[in-house]
Amino acid sequence: MVAAKITGVMGGLAPVAPISTAETPDPGVIVNSGRTSTSSRVLMGACLGVIGPLLRSVPINRTTIPVGAVAVDLLSRLRPDPQGVEREQIRLSGFLMEMLRPAGGSRALRHGAVLYMHGGGFAVCGLRTHRAIAAGIARRTGLPVLNVEYRQLPGSIDASIDDCVLAYRWLLRHGADPARIVFAGDSAGGFLTFATAIRAREIGLPLPAGLIGLSPLLDLDYRAKEQYVNVARDAYIPLKGLEAVVHLGAEHEGPLDPALSPVNADLAGLPPVLLIAAEDELLRYDCELMAHRLTAAGVPNTLELWRGQVHAFMSILPSMPESRSALGRVAKFVRTVVEPAHRARTA
Repeated sequence: MVAAKITGVMGGLAPVAPISTAETPDPGVIVNSGRTSTSSRVLMGACLGVIGPLLRSVPINRTTIPVGAVAVDLLSRLRPDPQGVEREQIRLSGFLMEMLRPAGGSRALRHGAVLYMHGGGFAVCGLRTHRAIAAGIARRTGLPVLNVEYRQLPGSIDASIDDCVLAYRWLLRHGADPARIVFAGDSAGGFLTFATAIRAREIGLPLPAGLIGLSPLLDLDYRAKEQYVNVARDAYIPLKGLEAVVHLGAEHEGPLDPALSPVNADLAGLPPVLLIAAEDELLRYDCELMAHRLTAAGVPNTLELWRGQVHAFMSILPSMPESRSALGRVAKFVRTVVEPAHRARTA
């Protein structure tokens, strides 16, 4: 099978081979081929030795999700609040948002914004857990970042999408130019990044300037991943955990509708895309599948794979050297897609 060419908005053509279920994954775009940092190795060890075994042994259901959400929130309180940003909480119907602006920066949204959707399997995490990565993006881009605490399980994934679309409407109502807005999210938030853009287009809203998926979940069909080599290699995400999340959020009223997965949508006309994933994580499958389908649809996209990292490493430890590097590449992508709109406005 011939390798596809993934068109990168960050320079050149990057070859990415089709998804493999063999012992060795097909080659991708490896960004960091050198030695990993000490903090990265510690994180990997914690995921392999503690987090992974815990997630494989504890069932994910309506009883355990609230307990897990409280535990994750308590752990997030050990992390100090990020420096160099100003925070403002915003309440919409049924959920909270938090605007993080670079300290001393303009409060106007006309210069652009990032709409950030946090990960956590549609079940855990929120503003506090992802405040550090949102702040990191704000500092690096110079743009305000709107972090959305959307409704989560045991509701429905569709409700999460509704909230993110409402957050996007809020940005538009408050003067943000869609040509200078970028959607971004990690893990389940990566799913919402694409789903929100697709839903926005369906209801007649303008598309944003770009989409960023950080270890994104993009295909809810967990059965399709059963023979994928990274099922056994992922440091902590178990396939049965993904199955449980999909069952609670998308299969509770019947069989999974393939149309819910962004990889199965009409992708033609979407803005440029940046995908970042760990080389050995389970959701590399989703990234490669989406990259091929975006290319087939004529959408410029870049897929970057990070060696020796874990799923969503940049949101777990944003201060880690590899995370700082990845967020630097995120900021470069944001500048690349919003600058043309800025030049057009000032011409």
